Amino acid sequence: SAPALLYGYGSYGSSEQPYFKPRLKLWLEQGGIYVDASVRGGGEYGEAWHAAARLGTKKVSMDDFAACARYLVEKRYTSKEKLAIEGGSAGGLLVYGTLVHYPEIMQAAVAHVGYGDVLRTELAPNGEFNTTEFGTVKDSTQFLGMYGYSPYHHVKDGARYPSILALTGVNDPRVPAWETFKMVARLQASGSRNPVLMRVTYDFGHGIGTALSERDQQTADVLMFLFDRLGVKYQPVPREPRSGKSVPSL
Repeated sequence: SAPALLYGYGSYGSSEQPYFKPRLKLWLEQGGIYVDASVRGGGEYGEAWHAAARLGTKKVSMDDFAACARYLVEKRYTSKEKLAIEGGSAGGLLVYGTLVHYPEIMQAAVAHVGYGDVLRTELAPNGEFNTTEFGTVKDSTQFLGMYGYSPYHHVKDGARYPSILALTGVNDPRVPAWETFKMVARLQASGSRNPVLMRVTYDFGHGIGTALSERDQQTADVLMFLFDRLGVKYQPVPREPRSGKSVPSL
């Protein structure tokens, strides 16, 4: 019955390693479970692990992510009704691809500044940089693989997709905002009964350099979305008084 948040990235040979994430404190205090998946496309097990899910075989990352979601349910860490997935940038592509190809395995999804239409990505100003990871439409073999996993091209009318929150920044130099606009529009047009929401930041872009106040508001909005969709009723947690000398009031 515990709400669970499954996070993944799985690209560019980047390894998921332990790190401090302050915003998780509130999630954990509300009884949430947090899971960081090491899917192929990352670098946790060397270059072969990375190469197994890049270019035309990128869908392997999504298959692995879906397998992690099923594992959490099968082992009774959580249930499908209490499970959400999250990722950003290339991890946003992972989220979009997983929810489109495997919509039945989770209740909600949060995609930060994600890629949606992979076949058009290389036309963006930063797009050529991504061809070494996602593939190029100029190569017929890679094109077929890209079409096979591109989230935008596999949205089906009448399908029931999980509740979705997509975040983007108008001034994003890495993943253009139209990727999110286009993906959200297609999901909304599918007729899915669950909400497909979009949060747009107009003053910032890909996250780097974003003001603390804006990051805090984004975090609040994401947590509110997850609490609502996963049925978490927020309960304030009493704070222990600090020990030591008291500080006189001014």
